[in-house]
Amino acid sequence: MGAGAAALGRAALAAALVLLYYGFSIGITFYNKWLVKSFPFPLLATLLHLLLIFALSALARALARCRSGRPRATLSWADCLRRAAPAALSTSLDIGLSNWSFLYVTVSLYTMTKSSAILFILLFSLLFKLEEMRVALVLVVLLIAGGLFMFTYKSTQFNTQGFMLVLCASFLGGIRWTLTQILMQKAELGLQNPIDIMFHLQPLMFLVLFPLFAVFEGLPLSISEKLFHFHEAGMLLCLVGKLFLGGILAFGLGFSEFLLVSRTSSLTLSIAGIFKEICVLFLATHLLGDHLSLLNWLGFAVCLSGISLHVILKAINTKGEKALNLNEEASSDPDLELLLHHAERGEEEEEVETIQQH
Repeated sequence: MGAGAAALGRAALAAALVLLYYGFSIGITFYNKWLVKSFPFPLLATLLHLLLIFALSALARALARCRSGRPRATLSWADCLRRAAPAALSTSLDIGLSNWSFLYVTVSLYTMTKSSAILFILLFSLLFKLEEMRVALVLVVLLIAGGLFMFTYKSTQFNTQGFMLVLCASFLGGIRWTLTQILMQKAELGLQNPIDIMFHLQPLMFLVLFPLFAVFEGLPLSISEKLFHFHEAGMLLCLVGKLFLGGILAFGLGFSEFLLVSRTSSLTLSIAGIFKEICVLFLATHLLGDHLSLLNWLGFAVCLSGISLHVILKAINTKGEKALNLNEEASSDPDLELLLHHAERGEEEEEVETIQQH
């Protein structure tokens, strides 16, 4: 009964965290499309969001420090530039180009194209020999690439410029998550918590994205009523509120991803991501009127089958590696195994005695 209740509690927690992740992830996708309709300066909006995320992460770090009494990890500018600059470069361009693409593409095309990031991750893994060439991986690549081609083929709402922006963002996203994972795994940096990662990356991301904003949006913004020539204070306050909402969603998305992975597993996040894309396409067709043909839906199904196969292979490989490591540890030293067994028994006896004393 107790084990069943514990399993039910874990399932309820996982479901709650998945719903929280869905709320922020789906919310920010539709928010970005909604924002560019009234404020067609996505790079400026992204810069303001970066500043807000930096402020919120600094506040979260201060609260955590007050609660625990321990100082948070802090890197110098030299260490940030040397260790975190590649991750900041890829992350800022991924987010900036993704938001920029909403000026030209529908939510459904954006969602489908962004899902191809796994394709680039696999290609990089094969190129740098992080993964061995296997038939299953080739099948995954072919399914995702073929599904993407079917989805975009003769699409009535296809835009080449927007599609290339999302494709470049997907390419950078593959690099981004690899570099971010490496950065978080460096124990000496102490950046295992995403709050610390966000705090250190946002200033660098701002510096990377600002020149792009200055070149492409600086002049149009200077002569636009959207920022400097408001006729009513209410319009300006409304815009500030919209931009503030985006920063909250972006901060919440990063934090909810961390909670989901830390409390469950990266496999749960991968599976949740598959169903999230289905939800986004369903909402885009019903709420925004995105038009998808039968061929587009078939392409989406083919692409999702490739992603699902990748998730299954990843789960099988992870399970096999854990089993192999346990077997190696068990067979490496029988005397050590016996010693550990006695130590565990000793700890259990001490715990029983402590409980009896209380």
